[in-house]
Amino acid sequence: MKLLPAVVALALLTGCQAAQPSAPAPTTYELPPRPVRPDEIALKVPPAKNGDTEFDLIGLASGLPSITGSHAEMLPKGQYVRLRLVITNTGTSSVLFDTKRQLLVDDQGGTHPSDEQAMLIKRQPAQFDLGHGVRVEFDLYWDIPKDRKPAALRAFGGPTITDMKNANGTDIKL
Repeated sequence: MKLLPAVVALALLTGCQAAQPSAPAPTTYELPPRPVRPDEIALKVPPAKNGDTEFDLIGLASGLPSITGSHAEMLPKGQYVRLRLVITNTGTSSVLFDTKRQLLVDDQGGTHPSDEQAMLIKRQPAQFDLGHGVRVEFDLYWDIPKDRKPAALRAFGGPTITDMKNANGTDIKL
């Protein structure tokens, strides 16, 4: 009978020792790296914000001689430029994001709207609702003169509660 309390105490001590504190949970997502596409260069540009939208430019291809989709190949008037980007809604409500408003600024200061036909051929979105905390990755395409080089993205995050017109873009150097 004197042995029973000792066995119970030993079992309790052993059980308490087995419960080790676990490692703290990571504070960031561990996203696996992806290879850069053969015709593009990886960009190391700090993220920039316009309104409630954060822009992270991750890849650039310029001088593209044509684009090909599932049903068509198209030649540019000048040269195609493709920008791979990730956008994130950092605000508290949704943002109506319009890819047609995003302007490419060239090395001579000219601005170019995205090329509607190229966007259609490559099946990229035109406009979408970017929900609270949502992150989207996609491509933008422009057709610019052959003698120009892409210099910046003039980014428009979309109307927000505090800026319903979203009239001022944010230039992000490439």
